[in-house]
Amino acid sequence: MASLAPGGYMGLQPQIILLREGTDSSQGIPQLVSNINACVAVVDAVRTTLGPRGMDKLVYDERGSTTISNDGATIMKLLDIVHPAAK
Repeated sequence: MASLAPGGYMGLQPQIILLREGTDSSQGIPQLVSNINACVAVVDAVRTTLGPRGMDKLVYDERGSTTISNDGATIMKLLDIVHPAAK
């Protein structure tokens, strides 16, 4: 017979999740689809810069400055990504 740990939980602790106010805590298949779509959008922006035939990307920001690069890390820094899974 299994002995109960202090608190009566057989070794399991209850989950406690702390979220900031205004945080969306959606779950399930729609959230998975949203996460996948966000990641695919980022991959599509960087994919063509990879490999020996990688192309340059021109990134134009809201301040009016432009950057041309074929470095995926530089492009990722310049993108304003707000989706948590895509970051």
